[in-house]
Amino acid sequence: MLSVLLTKLLATALVVIGVSVTVARLGPRLGGILAGTPIVLGPGYFFMLQEQSAEFVRSAVLSTLHALVATLLFSSCYVVTAARLGAPGSLGLATLCWIPAAFLFSLLPGGIWAAVLLYVAVLAMAEGIRRALDLKQSVVVARSGWFDLLLRGLLAGLVVGVATTLAARSGPVLSGVLVGFPVGLFTIGWTLHQRYGAEVARCTVSVAQHGMLSLVAFAVVTALMVGSAPPMVTFLLALLASIGVSMALFMLSRWRARSVLSP
Repeated sequence: MLSVLLTKLLATALVVIGVSVTVARLGPRLGGILAGTPIVLGPGYFFMLQEQSAEFVRSAVLSTLHALVATLLFSSCYVVTAARLGAPGSLGLATLCWIPAAFLFSLLPGGIWAAVLLYVAVLAMAEGIRRALDLKQSVVVARSGWFDLLLRGLLAGLVVGVATTLAARSGPVLSGVLVGFPVGLFTIGWTLHQRYGAEVARCTVSVAQHGMLSLVAFAVVTALMVGSAPPMVTFLLALLASIGVSMALFMLSRWRARSVLSP
C-alpha cells in the first residue's frame, strides 16, 4: 500500500508542478484558461475511476461538490480575516471552517443538482461579501518559485494519495471530501500574502471563487457519465467540460474589461 500511495503522490505532484510551470510560460491568455483546470480533482478522479465502482465514484463526486461549497466559505473566511490575522492565522481559521462545513454539507439530502444549487447560493453570498469589502487592489499573478511549486505539488499529491488509497477504505464520502480540499487557494493565499501583502492576496482569492465553476463542471460531468461510459472517456469528457467553462469565464472577463475601458 505504501508504494501505491507514494506512486500517486509523486504522479499528482508532477502533474501539478507541470501545469503550474506551463501556466507561467503560456502567458495570461492561455495560461489563465489552463489555470482553471482541475489539477487536484483531475488526478484524484483519474485514480478513482480506475479503481472504484461507478456508485462509489458517484457518491464521492457528491461529497466533492459539498466540499467545493465549503471552499467558498474557506475563501470568504480568509478574505474577511487576512488583514487582521496574517497568513498563518487566517488560513488556519479558514481551514477550521472548511473541515466541519464540508462534512456537514455532505449530510444534506438531495443529489447532484441539489448540491449545484447550494453551490450557486453560497457563491452569491461570497460575491456579496466581496462587494461589501470593496476590494479594489489589482490582482497579481505571481511567478512561482521552486519552493512554491514543490509545496503545491507535494500538498496536492498527499491529498490525492490519502484520499484515493487510505480514505477510500472508509467509503466514498471521506474520499470525495478530501479530494475537494482547497489546495490551490491555500497555496495562493499563503504565497501572495507573504510576497505582496494581505490586500493583494484577499483580492486574488476572492476573484478565484468564480474560477471554481470549472471544478463544478468537472464534478457534474463525472457524476453524469460514470457507469454509462468507459472510465477514460468519462475522465476526458469531464476535463473538456472544465476547460470549456474556464474558456467561457476567461472570455467573459475580457469582455467586461473591454466594456469598462471603452468610452
